[in-house]
Amino acid sequence: MAKEKQDKDLALIKKLIGTKKLVVGAERTIKALKLSKIEQVYLAVNCSKNVEDDINQYCKLNKIPVIKMEYPNDELGMLCKKPFSISVMGIIKEK
Repeated sequence: MAKEKQDKDLALIKKLIGTKKLVVGAERTIKALKLSKIEQVYLAVNCSKNVEDDINQYCKLNKIPVIKMEYPNDELGMLCKKPFSISVMGIIKEK
């Protein structure tokens, strides 16, 4: 069950990579969270504790779900076809 959810989330992320609806990176995601532009946040399994705490704090204020992926940040970068590791991603709200 949990594996199916992770696969669906990963498929959604891969679909959004080419669009402007995916925010990649902790700083950009936190900035968008402060502006209430994010509807869902994904964290890598090995995301640093201080970044995870910041993301959780802003998500709790805006009642946004945080999904902890079972992939490490370097593997998320490869799955998203990026030449760098990805610890935090956010999906931008539909207008």
